[in-house]
Amino acid sequence: MIHNPIFIVGILICIEVGVLNVSSQLRFKKYFSFLPPVFWIYFLPMLCSAFGLIDSRAEIYQPIMNLFLPASLVLLLLSSDIKAIIKLGKPALIMMMAGSVGIMIGIPVVFYLLKPWVGSAMWSGFGALSGSWMGGSANMIAVKEAIGTPEQVFAPMVVVDTIVPYVWMGFLVAASGLQTQFDKFNRSNCHILNELSVHAMTIKTDARMQLSLRMTFLIFVLAVICALIARFCGLQLPVIKDVLSPYAWTIIVASLMGLCLSLTPVRNLENRGASKVGYFLLYFVLTTIGAKTNIVNISSTVLLVGAGFLIVLFHAAVVLLTARIIRAPMFLAAVASQANIGGVASAPIVAEVYQPGLASVGLLLAIWGNIVGTYCGIITAQFCRFLAG
Repeated sequence: MIHNPIFIVGILICIEVGVLNVSSQLRFKKYFSFLPPVFWIYFLPMLCSAFGLIDSRAEIYQPIMNLFLPASLVLLLLSSDIKAIIKLGKPALIMMMAGSVGIMIGIPVVFYLLKPWVGSAMWSGFGALSGSWMGGSANMIAVKEAIGTPEQVFAPMVVVDTIVPYVWMGFLVAASGLQTQFDKFNRSNCHILNELSVHAMTIKTDARMQLSLRMTFLIFVLAVICALIARFCGLQLPVIKDVLSPYAWTIIVASLMGLCLSLTPVRNLENRGASKVGYFLLYFVLTTIGAKTNIVNISSTVLLVGAGFLIVLFHAAVVLLTARIIRAPMFLAAVASQANIGGVASAPIVAEVYQPGLASVGLLLAIWGNIVGTYCGIITAQFCRFLAG
């Protein structure tokens, strides 16, 4: 078994780089269509520790978590275009918020119903899942660390977060042919689609420069400095027992720093590859989480996958009810739903299937989810904690 922290870090980086490199090659992409790269980045280090290749209790994991997770959040939120999101209009934002409310209601209710079978300790796993299903992988990890989700509780939720969103996306894509019937039944205000089309044509895509070694270093240094500042602020802010720990404050402050910097010229670093560096740091953090996980303790995964689909039903009910009330077209209901549960990778795909040319609407709604996902996830987790007794 390898105990040296330098060798452990080297193995984890090799796993991450290897998975990202293989998944980016055209001939291998089809093999990652159901189990995405992020799953293997988490799962392979878990296997390494399970088979005794690396030490699952190495002290190096925690410093990596403390520094690189806040740093990745700053970089990933740096590209947030709040003005463009607001310009989507009330119907789009209302539908997106309805999707998030459906998750915030569904997760605590389903956890409470299944608590006798999954156990009270699973509240933090459901809380972490809420971060992903209102934002994305970064939000899920941020909520996990903010509420202190144990690795053995988090592991099966990664499986749930892998399977359910892809099945749900398949359902939404298959249902795209029912748009006309739904909008006629719902008496949808289809003028909204014309307004969104006009808005989509005004969105500018800046030319992105190739990520250089020098720029990578500068972006990395900026992110680390922001993470250290967030860590310092987190240690100064008041601790609320069982609600807000110093690390939870660190996550919140880092997210706010990323949003604030997105309103300044620093946002231009996105065109230099800031989000690429951010995702690399985030996935590196994910490898350490996987390495710490004891695969033997993963249980009730099938039941939790079933719970995931039940949560989606609550979510879908709230989305459809809201669409009925504000007469929103099926396009907005489907895209808002996938923007919540799927995130930035899949929401533009669903948007393009429903209305060609409007992929940017799905992307902007998913980015909004990235902005609020961590905060709403922490709130949802506290509801679950209360129900856990």
